[in-house]
Amino acid sequence: MSSLAIAFILTVLGIVSASLAASHYNCDGPLVSNLPQASFQSSSQSSISNIPHFSKLNRRDGVGGWSPQVTDRHPWLQLDLRDRMEVTAISTQGRYGSSDWVSGYLLLFSDTGLAWKQYRQEDGVGRFVGNVNADSVVHHKLSHSIRSRFLRFVPLDWNPSGWVGLRVEVYGCAYKSYVADFDGRSSLLYRFNQKSMSTVKDVISLRFKSRQAEGVLLHGEGQRGDYITLELHRGRLALYLNLDDTRLRFSSGRVAVTLGSLLDDQHWHSVLIERFNKQVNLTVDSHTQHFRTKGEGDSLEVDYELSFGGIPLPGKPGTFLRKNFHGCIENLYYNGINIIDLAKRRKPQIYSVGNVTFSCSQPQLVSTTFLSSSSSFLSLPATPSASGGFTVHFQFRTWNPDGLLLFTQLALEPQRLELQISNSRLRLTHHKSAQQKEEVSTGHRVNDGLWHSVSLSSRSLQVTMTLDNEPPSTVELADHMEAGNSLYFGGCPSSSPADPGCENPTLAFQGCMRLISINSQPMDLNQVHQGRLGNYKELQFDTCGIHDRCLPNFCEHGGQCSQSWNTFYCDCSGTGYTGATCHNSIYEASCEAYRLTGSSSGYFSIDPDGSGPLGPIQVYCNMTEDKVWTVVTHNSTDPVSVQGSTLQKPYITKFNYSASPEQLMALVAGSVQCQQEVVYSCRKSRLFNTWDGSPLSWWVDQGGERRTYWGGFLPGVQQCSCSLEENCMDMNYFCNCDADTDSWANDTGVLSYKEHLPVSEIVIGDTSRKGSEALYRIGPLCCYGDKSVWNAASFYQESSYLHFPTLQAELSTDISFYFKTSVPSGVFLENLGLKHFIRLELSSPSMVTFSFDVGNGGWGTAARQRSFMGCIRTLTINGMTFNLEERAKMTPGVSAGCPGHCSGSSRLCHNRGRCIEKNSGYVCDCSQSAYGGPSCKEEVSVSFDRESSVTYTFQEPFSVMQNRSSQASSVYRESSRARENMAFSFMTTQSPAMLLTVSTFSQQYIAVILALNGSLQIWYRLHVDRKPDVFSPSPSSLAKRMPPPYQNPPSGERCLPTGEQWRHVQEIDQDIHRKYTLSSDAELILIRSLTLGKVIGGENFDEEVMQAGSKGFFGCLSSVQFNHVAPLKAALLNRGSSLVSVRGQLVESNCGALADSTTLHPLSDQAAKPNKDKEQHGNDTRHDSAVIGGVVTAVVFITLCVVAVMTRFLYQHRQAQRDASIKEKEHRHNLETAYQREAAYQAEPAYRTELHLHDSSTLRDNREYYI
Repeated sequence: MSSLAIAFILTVLGIVSASLAASHYNCDGPLVSNLPQASFQSSSQSSISNIPHFSKLNRRDGVGGWSPQVTDRHPWLQLDLRDRMEVTAISTQGRYGSSDWVSGYLLLFSDTGLAWKQYRQEDGVGRFVGNVNADSVVHHKLSHSIRSRFLRFVPLDWNPSGWVGLRVEVYGCAYKSYVADFDGRSSLLYRFNQKSMSTVKDVISLRFKSRQAEGVLLHGEGQRGDYITLELHRGRLALYLNLDDTRLRFSSGRVAVTLGSLLDDQHWHSVLIERFNKQVNLTVDSHTQHFRTKGEGDSLEVDYELSFGGIPLPGKPGTFLRKNFHGCIENLYYNGINIIDLAKRRKPQIYSVGNVTFSCSQPQLVSTTFLSSSSSFLSLPATPSASGGFTVHFQFRTWNPDGLLLFTQLALEPQRLELQISNSRLRLTHHKSAQQKEEVSTGHRVNDGLWHSVSLSSRSLQVTMTLDNEPPSTVELADHMEAGNSLYFGGCPSSSPADPGCENPTLAFQGCMRLISINSQPMDLNQVHQGRLGNYKELQFDTCGIHDRCLPNFCEHGGQCSQSWNTFYCDCSGTGYTGATCHNSIYEASCEAYRLTGSSSGYFSIDPDGSGPLGPIQVYCNMTEDKVWTVVTHNSTDPVSVQGSTLQKPYITKFNYSASPEQLMALVAGSVQCQQEVVYSCRKSRLFNTWDGSPLSWWVDQGGERRTYWGGFLPGVQQCSCSLEENCMDMNYFCNCDADTDSWANDTGVLSYKEHLPVSEIVIGDTSRKGSEALYRIGPLCCYGDKSVWNAASFYQESSYLHFPTLQAELSTDISFYFKTSVPSGVFLENLGLKHFIRLELSSPSMVTFSFDVGNGGWGTAARQRSFMGCIRTLTINGMTFNLEERAKMTPGVSAGCPGHCSGSSRLCHNRGRCIEKNSGYVCDCSQSAYGGPSCKEEVSVSFDRESSVTYTFQEPFSVMQNRSSQASSVYRESSRARENMAFSFMTTQSPAMLLTVSTFSQQYIAVILALNGSLQIWYRLHVDRKPDVFSPSPSSLAKRMPPPYQNPPSGERCLPTGEQWRHVQEIDQDIHRKYTLSSDAELILIRSLTLGKVIGGENFDEEVMQAGSKGFFGCLSSVQFNHVAPLKAALLNRGSSLVSVRGQLVESNCGALADSTTLHPLSDQAAKPNKDKEQHGNDTRHDSAVIGGVVTAVVFITLCVVAVMTRFLYQHRQAQRDASIKEKEHRHNLETAYQREAAYQAEPAYRTELHLHDSSTLRDNREYYI
């Protein structure tokens, strides 16, 4: 049985049992209406007619309810239910017939009425919404019940036109409990009737409250290596469980499953362990973790006994292996057996070790919470010590790394003593004077949320500081020291005439303190609360308000959570995600999205479900002219020969892909189409049985289902591709292999029913006969298209909007989309409830505003007020992409699609490529570019030998591509020009060498050569009777060693049709940006031809040029551009044309990409550096300008004023593209930064929030922006 099925069984059993219990168990009776007057207490009362007893719901006693004194700074109303009860709901009213009511409050509970704990809902919110008038009843059903005797209502807000007025009722029932008290040296042993107990299913439940952060609650072990241990460790609950694995019994590698936090708070916590075979559910309070246990077996075998409260050492009563539990346990059940009831009735199965009692003792440990990191303080008088000096002792717990714990002005002024937490360590500072001080530090991470004990004492010219059980630290004194009149705990008052030197060094302490004693006298904080002792500000008495904001962990995708008192932080390092909660993937969702960023073919990490739970996967993106393919490989791409298999003992192979099944399903579901090639050859090996048609071989789809079609056909049809194409070798069969011939046959096909892809397994069963053999190869999974990236809608009427089903209020909401508009404002979307809303809008031309008040209602895009007009695409909410186009087709004022992709925020087509709009997306017309590929970024390169040449003749209008254009026809008309633009790249080891010549009918020429020393020279002869002008922009040698041959991607990463994979070549020598003055003001007249490589003839050339021309060129020429002509593309795409003359061997090559790979990081490096895949596209074009030795791009301008300028227009073009890309990326970064500021978790979150996102530029420029 699978782990998923087991988990489902456990869940269903829990639901059924809970439902059955609920059907026979009503716990909603009123508990307050019959309480006596003594059960009501309050912080104060405004008059005899407002006493706490008058606070019963719907009663009009006195003046109709309880009200505190107006001077009461911290009012509260307390109920004593006379016994521990189970409370399931609460209700409140204001004071009858008045303007006094409470609009917001906290609920505290306690077993003793001394130590209180705040009730929090499952989402961590502790604030309850109260009343809006005096007489209506507001009822709250508790998400989890309270089992307690005392309740306290703490008003937070009230009617601003009145005062606090309160009437209450609580609902529930009696709570029965079996309790045992363990003193830290005791335990209960449950002994089995036989030597060992072996179980495949266990259910263990208990409730506990602990006085310390360490202690064993449960332990059992067996001789074969099984064990189960449940213990408190650092305030968290750890479960160790192993089934039949002796290697783990005593090893240091025992791994615990931990859950819960701050469980040493002396309040009750519930635990439930459910195990079925290896599947385990561990629940602590309301948090559950599912896991599979270690070991080989399915049963837990425990020898002799289970111990509760400790692990006694055999043969040594009272001796324990680990620290025992100190506290109370109630309702302890092991597989339905009430352990405490058996112990209480002294049954022989239970053996008691030490002193175990059956009532829970209540320690008098009362805590105080310091609420503010800027203004909280507690001032206590320094009682005199009979022995001189002073001693201070207290305990504290906090999450903050800094804060003042104690300050005192010493009797010998100006000396003072400060004890503070600094950088998570405890530091004691003795200020001897304004300039002189002495410090000592101790401890490590004292802000871990645990209780720490600290003592200060002064004796014999020393001040000693002791933290927990660590060695003491001392500060030497010059004289005997006594404390001043007051000691300040937690902080200093804003102004203290008595102690002007008391200042918070960094922050005030924010956390909890307890057990404060001065000179061995315990301080009664109740007297402080009542104003009879000391002074205080921003304190909450009788409770420790510490809250673990990392439980539950809101950091997604494995992000590490850390916290302070008020908020939490997520460390997203190495997760592949970013944002306040590691929610946003740093990778694009598809190869199509990478294409939009200007990327070329290569390895990339994609995140198909975006911010969903699935992680990123590495794929190969093959960006062809018409499609962008996503290629996912597996572990067996080589051909495999199969022999000796039968239907009874078939050959079986499973394919392991570079992605999980869930990731593959997400990729396939989001793609427009997927396919997978199955190459299958056979000899005397059939696919289907001749007699009954049953399959002898098959493949298994992604869902584990057997499939018997072999390419091209829909599911359920047992046929092969040859049957579809009607070319089977024997038309009596639907597959070539079923002809069962002695010669090799082929049934290769392409599987294209994407819901079944990829192939997870292949089974071959007919290769056992003599001469039988099968040969197969399963290609990679290949998908193209992204169904969501172009899913868009255009709003062109002010009243238009799209309506989607209701989105219920959740703990978090994730919204993302692209938009562009020309209007200054408008609402993108809103979710409206009866009282609550979420709204995202363009509030000004440069500001996006997000405002919310949590509720539920229906979603709408482009709201009914200040309507948005423009385009929205790729709208994703909580991981679900909304089909805007489908809804737009049936909505007036809205059209499917979004025109104007070419006017987006970044350049989509490069190197003179022209962007052409399509209904869903765009295409790049590269006809006027020397580059190719989907974005006109891929080099068009040719390898030359010394005899090779390409000559382009300017005689008639000609387009370098097969689709002619009006721009191309201007070539002939502009054959006489005063300005020429040339650009090309080369790589060679030869010098001298001829790169390019341009000649005219009037014997003028331009030549670009490598001289004998390898330097680049540009020759201009504009007058026959004058010497040529020669410029050398690169005097050093550009003839470099050729790098090793470039390898195409492996065949396992190619999709049908197979084609060469290109990389883009970068221009170089960006330092060459110089201006040269020619000696003549002539211009080129009637350009005749352009030649690349070897020149034959050319009598008008100078000797050095002739020498280079006769040597030709050996190497690589790439992306040659002359005005609007790309001669290399013309030579490759228009072979046989009268305008293009080719001599010698001319081979299309990837040498341009080879030049790229010699210096720059190859695209495969992007997988090795995932954090830069998405974040640094703005920098990619900067890398495009990196220097490559031996490759040059020259752009020559010849002006009428006889000035030649060597510059690089491509660099400027790419710089503009880079700036636009960076600008858009900065905009997205600004959104994220603002979100991080607002997303910090608040202890009591506001109910109305607005988030404003600014951009320095206008957002209505009809460019596309991402939210």
